Amino acid sequence: MILLIAFGVLLQEVLVNSQEETPTEVEPIPREPLYNYKNLNLPEEHIPYFLHSNRHIAMACKQDSHCPYKKHLAYLKSCWGYEKSCKSEFRFGYPICNYVDVGWTDSIESAQEIFWRQADFGYAKERLNEMRTLCQPVEAGDSWLACSRYLQHCRATNLYIDLRTAKRNHDRFAELQAYTPLGFRPIEDGKCDIVIEKPTYLMKLDAGVNMYHHFCDFINLYITQHVNNSFSTDVNIVMWDTSSYGYGDLFSETWKAFTDYDIIHLKTYDSKRVCFKEVVFSLLPRMRYGLFYNTPLISGCQNTGLFRAFSQHVLHRLNITQAGPKEGKIRITILARSTEYRKILNQDELVKALKTVSAFDVQVVDYKYKKLGFLDQLRITHNTDIFVGMHGAGLTHLLFLPDWATVFELYNCEDERCYLDLARLRGIHYVTWQKKNKIFPQDKGHHPTLGEHPKFTNYSFDVEEFMYLVLQVADQVTQHPKWPFKKKRDEL
Repeated sequence: MILLIAFGVLLQEVLVNSQEETPTEVEPIPREPLYNYKNLNLPEEHIPYFLHSNRHIAMACKQDSHCPYKKHLAYLKSCWGYEKSCKSEFRFGYPICNYVDVGWTDSIESAQEIFWRQADFGYAKERLNEMRTLCQPVEAGDSWLACSRYLQHCRATNLYIDLRTAKRNHDRFAELQAYTPLGFRPIEDGKCDIVIEKPTYLMKLDAGVNMYHHFCDFINLYITQHVNNSFSTDVNIVMWDTSSYGYGDLFSETWKAFTDYDIIHLKTYDSKRVCFKEVVFSLLPRMRYGLFYNTPLISGCQNTGLFRAFSQHVLHRLNITQAGPKEGKIRITILARSTEYRKILNQDELVKALKTVSAFDVQVVDYKYKKLGFLDQLRITHNTDIFVGMHGAGLTHLLFLPDWATVFELYNCEDERCYLDLARLRGIHYVTWQKKNKIFPQDKGHHPTLGEHPKFTNYSFDVEEFMYLVLQVADQVTQHPKWPFKKKRDEL
């Protein structure tokens, strides 16, 4: 009993003393992030759309105090448009149609849907719906192959390519044509000279020296990433090219938006048996009904979410930022040509006239790759409100103009649809010269084999008509919903 009482007194003293002491705070052990969010590297606007298709990452973000994207968790209904769970009212964007092209349909609503399927995320949805398994694995380690219609896009695992007897020639469009089932498992049976563990995109590229053609490659790679639901840059890209030539690429900096590594030419693997653990065959830039080189488009519609998202994606990953617009100023960029044909003969006169308008901030640029790197070109383009140039591949820069901008194709050289349609896809306002009696060709043009041709000469333009068109365009720019400085229509 005495021992019990003594223990009670001692316990009471300990409790009193412990209450008087300041409790020691225990430092919480910092948890590691549940996901490497930096690897997403997507434009902020795209995050909820990505999380919609990747609910496991959204769930990790919800539970993770380190997640920087918690504000986007309230918008998980947002979707690109091709997902099975996507409702149309939550799509990334929807085309605008101003009239009905009766050759295609009979209502604005159906015109919008047609345009969305032709050239927007509906195009990706159709490729996904077409996917069929062509090679089904029976046991672990077997190959698997699934493709869309006409093999326009394929995915494969455990792909074996034997290049020990590859024949190379000068034909860039020859293909590897010998396909056969195997009586062995290459990796397990030690039949591979090289095993590529990293996910790999195989791409058939268009001309790398022409921006219009080469960006068909990049837009199709971007669509393929959507179909594959992966925007990782920890991937290889292999040129699916059987020619013996090298590949001239004036826009190679753009690959940084898609891969952390150098592009690999297929001939790098010559004389070897190569095994790929995971392969994606990218959508082709030049194929019937492909984007954007051979795209038949319904008239009267414009503004695809797909091309806007592509522009945002590339600009974000290449760290091209918007430094404007400038209040009280319209930034005008004139694209000069140092080529033999389609020069603006009275360019200095046009520039002088533009500079008489105090609201115009005018610059003349020549996008020669040897003098101005492509990333610097993009910075100029993206910080332009009116982009002026003759018909030519340089107008492909319109893909990276800000949303409120206008592209002014000074003269289309009778190729009326090319950049008009590209501007429609991007959702950028387009203008071109209309009055033939106020444009003055140097001569009738001299194509090397076709004779007279409007693309093979140079031009002068009526200054008064030019200024009239630019002033109209400037008014349209400042009235655009995304132009941050509201102006009255008669201010310019």
